[in-house]
Amino acid sequence: MVATDVDGTLIDHDERVTARTKGAVAALIADGVPFVLATGRPPRWIDPVVDGLGYAPLCVCGNGAVIYDSATDKVLASRTLDVPTLSWIADLAERALPGCGLAAERVGATAHDAVTPQFVSSPEYEHAWLNPDDTAVARHEVIDAPAIKMLIRLPGARSGTMLATLEPLVGERADITYSTDHGLIELSAPGVTKASGLSSVAQRLGVEPSAIIAFGDMPNDVPMLRMAGHGVAMANAHEEAIAAADEVAAANSEDGVAQVLERWWV
Repeated sequence: MVATDVDGTLIDHDERVTARTKGAVAALIADGVPFVLATGRPPRWIDPVVDGLGYAPLCVCGNGAVIYDSATDKVLASRTLDVPTLSWIADLAERALPGCGLAAERVGATAHDAVTPQFVSSPEYEHAWLNPDDTAVARHEVIDAPAIKMLIRLPGARSGTMLATLEPLVGERADITYSTDHGLIELSAPGVTKASGLSSVAQRLGVEPSAIIAFGDMPNDVPMLRMAGHGVAMANAHEEAIAAADEVAAANSEDGVAQVLERWWV
């Protein structure tokens, strides 16, 4: 099985799946090898990647919290932070990281389930990237429903520093990671990582971890890179991802994923 992160890994700096990458993925799929996306993105942000690939894979979304079948547009499984935990984390974060903003990522039955707003943020929350799906709400409304992820944003800070500050305080009550170093950390239910999500998919497909090739570039990819039989970090990767990998490939802007896959599938 081949599993890959999306941003900074599979797609280029223009957020496109290149022709070379599309061809390499098509070759392994034609050979009957399962191909899985493993991303911090929620299901509603998968469509452009599917369009670029010309293939709708199983997806590990929300850093492992959601298993999503993009072919049928169904959320197959999800794990959430409950309301008491969200409230506790919010209070803790605001004390430890003064000036931070809070947001929550939720999930429905499908990628674009409109029953509940899927991304809600407090008035203080400043986006680290464009998010047209955001619903601004009062602070108490951010934490009034279970969420697959809580996001904490502190403009001007380093994500690694934020994690180092909050992780000892949170302990085992949530998993913390980050996918950008621009003042944003993401919290999931305990034990939820890309590795846990990918393990669930592998079990569904009857694939042993030793038979998985995984690609990634940021600290949220580290658990997946370590659990895979062969973990590949991109040349543009964070130092923690590089340290966790068995191999360093060319950068995402140089079709690094395709270059590795072409050793076995052309």
